[in-house]
Amino acid sequence: MFKIALGQINPTVGDLEGNALKIIQYISKARKSGADLVAFPELALVGYPPEDLLHKSHFIKRNKHFLGLIKSKCQGITVLVGFVDEEAGNLFNSCAVIQDKRVKDVYRKIILPNYGVFDEKRYFYPGHVLPLYKLGKYTFAVTICEDIWEDEIIDSLKGKNIDFIINISASPFHLGKITQREKILAKAAKKIKSSVFYCNLVGGQDEIVFDGTSKVVSETGKIIACAKRFKEELFTFDLKKVKTSAQTKIISKLEEEAYSALKLGLFDYVNKNKFTKVVVGVSGGIDSAVVVSLARLALGKNNVYGLIMPSNYTSKETFRDAKKICQNLGIKHRVVNIDRILQSYLKELSDHLKGSILGVTEENLQARIRGNILMAFSNKFGYLVLNTGNKSEVSCGYCTLYGDMVGGFGILKDVPKLLVYRIAGYINEISKITLIPNSVIRRAPSAELKPNQKDSDSLPVYRVLDPILKLYVEKDYSCEQIVKMGYKKEVVKKVIRMVDLNEYKRRQAPIGIKITPKAFGKDRRMPITNQFL
Repeated sequence: MFKIALGQINPTVGDLEGNALKIIQYISKARKSGADLVAFPELALVGYPPEDLLHKSHFIKRNKHFLGLIKSKCQGITVLVGFVDEEAGNLFNSCAVIQDKRVKDVYRKIILPNYGVFDEKRYFYPGHVLPLYKLGKYTFAVTICEDIWEDEIIDSLKGKNIDFIINISASPFHLGKITQREKILAKAAKKIKSSVFYCNLVGGQDEIVFDGTSKVVSETGKIIACAKRFKEELFTFDLKKVKTSAQTKIISKLEEEAYSALKLGLFDYVNKNKFTKVVVGVSGGIDSAVVVSLARLALGKNNVYGLIMPSNYTSKETFRDAKKICQNLGIKHRVVNIDRILQSYLKELSDHLKGSILGVTEENLQARIRGNILMAFSNKFGYLVLNTGNKSEVSCGYCTLYGDMVGGFGILKDVPKLLVYRIAGYINEISKITLIPNSVIRRAPSAELKPNQKDSDSLPVYRVLDPILKLYVEKDYSCEQIVKMGYKKEVVKKVIRMVDLNEYKRRQAPIGIKITPKAFGKDRRMPITNQFL
């Protein structure tokens, strides 16, 4: 029997001591489980991505110090740990191969990704050697994340009679990514005719969520076993069983994956940044209903505070639903009517705005008053304000700068409106009760900043808007390409113009959780001053 353990852990960027102690704890668990080898994710010691912490020489030095502490605990088991190595002033994304309290070798990542959320060429130099290792009668190779995606790397291992490959990874989640990974791993396994043990990071880091989903792949490309998604786990598997085990399939709904990623991303952002409570502006609309529900389910009812801020434009139905949502969730909440504050603003500004027609300025004042109130509660009580804007609105600039765009963290920033509805339905499904009232889900969305207002007054209906945004924002299609797919030219041009003209707003929006292949921010970096429309 030869057992391989995968330490699917949730480290915190920069917490070198805490990460080292967690790794040591998992080494002990692996040893007790009878594992011969235990692997940890890419850069597990420093957390991923460490970004410009890597420019601090004392950070690199401390990283090596704690690798030494880990090394001292590696008796009777082979350990693979991701860390930062240094040579002649150059940094390397590396994996230490530790046996009998000694670092027997260091593998350096060869393929450095430099797209989307990845920026590794800013910090690291590539390795050039792909060695083979012996453990008892077994021969294996170590690769780091993107290495296994590269045909040239995999081809170099063909015909070398390798028993298995270990791939340690920090592969961020987005919808469809798990299936994409499985195809890559299966392709590599079949090419080399070798089992693949894939160990991925789990947890939230600012905008990014890592889903874990570590797995074992047979030499025929079958997915033999999977670790949990979005949870820490020591995942152990007997190498001899890889050939005889049946293929496994884990099927989940789109909204289930999105919900799990958002929940974990929120939990880790709040806890790793040492917040205790959050506050949400609850309007009675679908977006705030999903955000406050996610907060309640991730953080517990005692850590979520709801603010209901009606005006004369707030309908009885939405006000009733806002209160109902808070009651269903069992969270503390307060009603702060903004109408008198609004009238005070309008009175003080009347001479300065004289002669102008009531319109967007007055609508935005309401949003900004609400933003001020949310931030007042944040300042007074130390609550983190959760922003409730979704990707469809943020894409088109259908939001008020310093108003409904305020907040420390945007849960739905990368969630299209149609998916928000699906997540709402999923929350109700798993809760066994209707946490989010059906009236909220059925009601036509509205900002309620003027009489009889609907989102569709300013935007195409979401079943048209969301697919256009996906093509333009995520796939970089041109107007002509989108029109050829059956959308009306005037609608496409309007959407593209809104997206392009509102880059300045998105630069000032709170960070939020990435769940699509291309999120605003690190994934999509467009110039604000831009005449290419």
